[in-house]
Amino acid sequence: MRLNSENLTKIAIAVCFGLFSYAVLAQDVDTVKYVGSTLSNIDYHHGQLRPAVGVHARQIMRASREHPQSADYYGWTYNHAPNLAYWDDTFFVQYLSNPVGEHIPPGQSYVITSEDGKNWGKPEVLFPVYPIPDGYKKEGHPATAKDLTSVMHQRMGFYVSSGDKLLALGYYGIAMDEHDSPNDGNGIGRVVREIYDNGSFGPIYFIRYNKNWDQSLSEFPFYKESDDEEFIQACEELLTKPLMMQQWVEEQDRDDPLIPLQEQFKAFSYYHLPDDRVVGLWKHALTSISLDGGETWKYHPLRAPGFVNKNAKIWGQETSDGNYATVYNPSEFRWPLAVSTSEDGIVYNDLLLIHGEISTMRYGGNYKSWGPQYVRGILEGNGTPPDGKMWVTYSMNKEDIWVASVPVPITANAESHADEVFNLMPDGEELKYWNIYDLEQAPVKIEKSNDQKWLALKDKDAYDYARVERIIPTTKNLEASFTIRPEQNDHGKLQVEFQNEKGQPAVRLIFDENGELKAKAGYRYSKLADYEAGENYRIDVRLEPETRSYTVQVNGGDEKRLIFYAPVHEFERIMFRTGDQRYEPTPESPAANHEDLENPGKQIPEAAFYIKGLKTGVFSK
Repeated sequence: MRLNSENLTKIAIAVCFGLFSYAVLAQDVDTVKYVGSTLSNIDYHHGQLRPAVGVHARQIMRASREHPQSADYYGWTYNHAPNLAYWDDTFFVQYLSNPVGEHIPPGQSYVITSEDGKNWGKPEVLFPVYPIPDGYKKEGHPATAKDLTSVMHQRMGFYVSSGDKLLALGYYGIAMDEHDSPNDGNGIGRVVREIYDNGSFGPIYFIRYNKNWDQSLSEFPFYKESDDEEFIQACEELLTKPLMMQQWVEEQDRDDPLIPLQEQFKAFSYYHLPDDRVVGLWKHALTSISLDGGETWKYHPLRAPGFVNKNAKIWGQETSDGNYATVYNPSEFRWPLAVSTSEDGIVYNDLLLIHGEISTMRYGGNYKSWGPQYVRGILEGNGTPPDGKMWVTYSMNKEDIWVASVPVPITANAESHADEVFNLMPDGEELKYWNIYDLEQAPVKIEKSNDQKWLALKDKDAYDYARVERIIPTTKNLEASFTIRPEQNDHGKLQVEFQNEKGQPAVRLIFDENGELKAKAGYRYSKLADYEAGENYRIDVRLEPETRSYTVQVNGGDEKRLIFYAPVHEFERIMFRTGDQRYEPTPESPAANHEDLENPGKQIPEAAFYIKGLKTGVFSK
């Protein structure tokens, strides 16, 4: 056959088709895939997904430019890319930060710690602002540095050595302007320091430079100059780990021999299968399998069949019950945050909600996109919390930092109806089956009041709310009883909703800011009673989907029959929330927000509502 241009084209097409077919075959046989039928609906922040039962989502750092002492002491409002570890009976979250927007210096990294995952300390600077020498020119960029500092861009945060040393790592990248990438391989290098068991930090060293950086200009010494031999050994052990090095790929030299797969697939995470195969995951739900611990990969990473994910991170891990989970945004947007589970680490068949709220973005900035995003869990070897839960961390709107705990086994099904009086339950077990949305200025917790334990929802956040929900077995004719004690009747509100499996409410009861208890009735509201501060209100409801009606009784008074304001067939959740449901952003909102709210640091008087307990069940008509 003559090798003219037409034949060469045919040969090239045949070769490409053959390689593609081989890759597809490899994926069918030995690749992570999602085979479930559930998809998220981006018109809703929760995607209309069923929640994983018992998820506790906590805001551990709320950005504030106006009140920096309540945040990070600096007032920086771009906070993103957290990493998580558990070591020495302590949770560690590291995240990077800039004053306003992404890739706009100065930048530094913080660490926040907690002994119980509930109560978190204040952020401490882990890797400080790093100056760029005046006159520096970055390869491929026309600008010359003048009064410039670096920005942080680490894809890896922690490493626990075989000698049980906790190393924290960061990467000093260079962004010459707001659109220049600090992860283009032309930065300064990666830094490392030890975190000691007393909470203090060791000196900062470079562990790897970019080759075009003049090392004589470095602010910190190379790790081999340390006087601590055990620290040096821990660093050198890290440098021999292919899976650790693979996390560095974007930031290192494009030909760094330490990086096994040098193509620029982003935000690598991985887990091992029982036969020692390694499942690799990258942004866009790219995946491959390694048979040799990350030295090589079985096939070129391709999209995992069935997975929906764009350019936010995806996290994968083995869970404490021997199953597997992937956590990611299952859409072309960065909401909702969901989990999919698998028995074998290959075939995933469900999709459940972890975080279905999008807080109001208070501060605009470069590349600030909406939603709970850039999720990371605890990497293999970086600790195992004793509660057996899956723990993940993520940023909200690239502004606030969050942590969520997910009970294992991960399920959307409630074992039984609620029959809970919090004061009668063991300490620490009161919210085992509740899903909570707990904020710095709108906290959710069990509190003692008048020598009794109550579930307290408080709210002084002008732009967000406290929220809890109890998942119950799917029920057609539902009865429920609960007691509320509002601590005020002239400000704040509490909404109680009865929802189906998709989060669609049919009934909403409201303690409003004017001292009235009322029910939503179509466009309008039906008054049920006046309420007083500090008084208890027992509410009994019976809901009948067939007639689209329900009865409500307050403190044993007359029953009132009302109509659902939206139809549902069954109920699966009861939700309590200290504010109106949010609907912004929508899929039509701009990709990023550059504008601050008019008064982003606004503070409001605190409102508090106490819940004594909840009892649900099925009734026969």
